[in-house]
Amino acid sequence: MSYIPDPNQVFPNEYKTSCFIKNVVKAPNIIIGDYTYYDDAKDSTGFEKNNVLFNYPEFGDHLIIGKLCAIASGTRFIMGLANHRISSVTTYPFHVFGGVWQENTPPHMEQLHRKGDTVIGNDVWIGRECVIMPGVKIGDGAIVAACSIVTGDIPPYTVFGGNPARFIKQRFDEELTSLLLQFRWWELAPEALVKALPMLCDPDLEKVKQQIKARLTSKE
Repeated sequence: MSYIPDPNQVFPNEYKTSCFIKNVVKAPNIIIGDYTYYDDAKDSTGFEKNNVLFNYPEFGDHLIIGKLCAIASGTRFIMGLANHRISSVTTYPFHVFGGVWQENTPPHMEQLHRKGDTVIGNDVWIGRECVIMPGVKIGDGAIVAACSIVTGDIPPYTVFGGNPARFIKQRFDEELTSLLLQFRWWELAPEALVKALPMLCDPDLEKVKQQIKARLTSKE
């Protein structure tokens, strides 16, 4: 029997290597959209424990991941509390070890450089063993090559890779990129998404452009 996959399931298929991670993450500062999955043959449900590092919600930063993202095995998100003080001649965190070191240094968390929330857009593909540093913004439809270290923002519908991750190419021409960002197909209701799947998976991009234009016009 045909069915629409349920975004509230932990495992979307029988293999159980991919996990819809919004259903297993508990930290209040981690927000994940429907159908975004983490793939790991060893422990796909352990995403929060194994792949979000130095996460302490009281620090105030958030990890926000959009809908329908594909996150490959070993990808790690470094949260802001991993930072050290960089405004002085030493980066060593004396304060956290107590005693006279604590008495003679400012409170540790007040010394840290805050980079803000880490925000991953929708339909983003992050390859194996990537590291996403604090405060990074990755746009809708972007691809991050395997083993990349992302230290800066990545625009929508681009491909980045390397250490540090650098621009490799635009995925599509400017017109199709603009149309996709207007269409925002990841916001479609489940039944409407099913109807759009043939278009979304069609390699004839000129045909796709015309179909998106027609859909956008019909909404006006």
